[in-house]
Amino acid sequence: MDSTRVTEQPTSFERPQPGVDPADPRGAFLRSPAPAAGTGAALPAQGRSGGEPPAPGAVTPGGPAPDAADGPASEHSQPGAGPDAEADAHRPRPAPDGIPVQPADGQGRVDRAPGGAERRTGQVTRPGRPTPMRRDGDRLRFVGAATRRIARGIDLDEIVMGLCRATVPTFSDAILVYLRDPLPVGDERPTGPLVLRLRRTDRIPPERDTEGGGFMPIAPPEQPSELDSVGEELCTVRPGSALAEVLRGVRPVFTDAPAARAALPELLGEEGAAAVPDGQRAVLAPLRGRRRVIGAALFLRRPERIPFEADDLLVAAQLATHSALGIDKAVLYGREAYIADELQRTMLPETLPRCTGVRLASRYLPAAETARVGGDWYDAIPLPGSRVALVVGDVMGHSMTSAAIMGQLRTTAQTLAGLDLPPQEVLHHLDEQAQRLGVDRMATCLYAVYDPVAHRITVANAGHPPPVLLHLGGRAEVLRVPAGAPIGVGGVDFEAVELEAPAGATLLLYTDGLVESRLRDVWTGIEQLREKLAATAQLTGPDHPPPLEALCDEVLDMLGPGDRDDDIALLAARFDGIAPSDVAYWFLEPEDAAPGRARRLARRQLSRWGMDELSDSVELLVSEVVTNAVRYASRPVTLRLLRTDVLRCEVGDDVPQLPRLRQARATDEGGRGLYLVNRLARRWGATRLSTGKVVWFELNHG
Repeated sequence: MDSTRVTEQPTSFERPQPGVDPADPRGAFLRSPAPAAGTGAALPAQGRSGGEPPAPGAVTPGGPAPDAADGPASEHSQPGAGPDAEADAHRPRPAPDGIPVQPADGQGRVDRAPGGAERRTGQVTRPGRPTPMRRDGDRLRFVGAATRRIARGIDLDEIVMGLCRATVPTFSDAILVYLRDPLPVGDERPTGPLVLRLRRTDRIPPERDTEGGGFMPIAPPEQPSELDSVGEELCTVRPGSALAEVLRGVRPVFTDAPAARAALPELLGEEGAAAVPDGQRAVLAPLRGRRRVIGAALFLRRPERIPFEADDLLVAAQLATHSALGIDKAVLYGREAYIADELQRTMLPETLPRCTGVRLASRYLPAAETARVGGDWYDAIPLPGSRVALVVGDVMGHSMTSAAIMGQLRTTAQTLAGLDLPPQEVLHHLDEQAQRLGVDRMATCLYAVYDPVAHRITVANAGHPPPVLLHLGGRAEVLRVPAGAPIGVGGVDFEAVELEAPAGATLLLYTDGLVESRLRDVWTGIEQLREKLAATAQLTGPDHPPPLEALCDEVLDMLGPGDRDDDIALLAARFDGIAPSDVAYWFLEPEDAAPGRARRLARRQLSRWGMDELSDSVELLVSEVVTNAVRYASRPVTLRLLRTDVLRCEVGDDVPQLPRLRQARATDEGGRGLYLVNRLARRWGATRLSTGKVVWFELNHG
């Protein structure tokens, strides 16, 4: 059904009635239809207090229309005066959600006695069971409140729940909502048969169900009835079946119609279809989105309740249309959120590397649930010589464009780090790359290189908040690094500083979303961060640094409810360092005797460390790597052994070409050195430096 057409239909509720002035302020009271004879479900009497009958000719809501002999209502009647004041006093008041609540408790039924006088019968409606909406104005108010409640939902579950909560029990006693499985997204054409899955069921709660005869299979009362079996989890709509024809018709239908009655067993199963009450007490409403039918809703009323009326089909059409369009938008939003999450996840490192002499932890928080992508990033890049580059940056904005620019800058930073450029040179090339990406592509970035052997850190900054260093004793210090200009400004010189990085200290790199918000400026936030780190360190004592993961969580806890204005990227590095006694370093002249000397030096050092069981393997691998280095080197070759949780051997030379692993032929005299390294070593690799390269390998030790 066309959505525009459905929106216009409720206006037919306000059709003029004979003898009623449309401009009369009493509105729906004058247009109230007379109840059918014998239904026993008329609205409560709105007479005067004390049981006094109204004056002749007065219009009583819910009672018969005045006879022609009584004359038309006075044109000078004012609301709030006379009999209408009594009617206003008993008019149903809207619930907190805006949905009219029908008076049902303790109200008698109004009958007309012979002679035209009204009298109140002793029969009362059952407590907790809403009377039907007899006035067109009530229908309009209900539809308005229900559609507002449905429109408040932003995801699929909220919209479906809004439909259920808006209709039960005001419009129906129970509802079943079926949706396609899977739901199509946008303009994509679904493949395979049409399958409906029961998404949600709602019913009047058992504590309000005084009869104990609910429709839903969930939360049954103590004495379940046969109606509790209504609903099947999965339903396959066969082409040409009765259910397919009903769904194709789009319009809501009463289930007592032949086509709908034939469709119920296919939707609910044989037992469920048999439990649906006879008469107009069930409405089957197809849910049609922008392109196709995406589900169906079944509205149910108990046998004790008055049946649905013809105008209730218009109400069901409005509810179904608004719900279907909202579900369509929710599915599109969910797909966009999924794409955003995947984009952000691929832009950030999946896991942090395990580097020698340093432990790492990180956190990332988007600006909001509705903006899950942004320009903040962090990275940890292993460098030659057991060093590690620590990077954190922030591109302006938190949109898909910012995330795309962030991804390009992060890739550029990784490439520049692989060249082992100084931190200030890395920022200079990032600045040039940002200018090539376009105008106003600005970002802040902090690039630091930690050397665990020298226990030093070199930091260069491009307009980013300064890092905070938490010392082992619990003192938190904001490092003094040059602020620099943001990346993308162009023509700016960046400066690097070298600082002490004592063992046991923790360096915290972060983006401005952690320390800056509408409630505080950046320097106030940095001071609060420093105090938070110092207070957290006091909990573990001066000799034990706080656990790294717990420290990151504590830092994020400093954010208040109104402090999340931007993305947050956090990178924490615990400096363990490598003790001088665990490092051995030599220079070897590029001559034929170099491999033999390297074997002797390695064996002697392993003996000092008590690692003689590795001597044979280390001698063989060192000999092969040094032989390849001195064959082409023109300057002294470096040999370094590091003892940490593994034994690491590094051989450096001044030749930039990296060695490649290849399969030697049977007639070749060489080409098997790297093959041996690959087979015997735990890990190995080669890294290009600005002055040459480093080939390294690692071996496990006991």
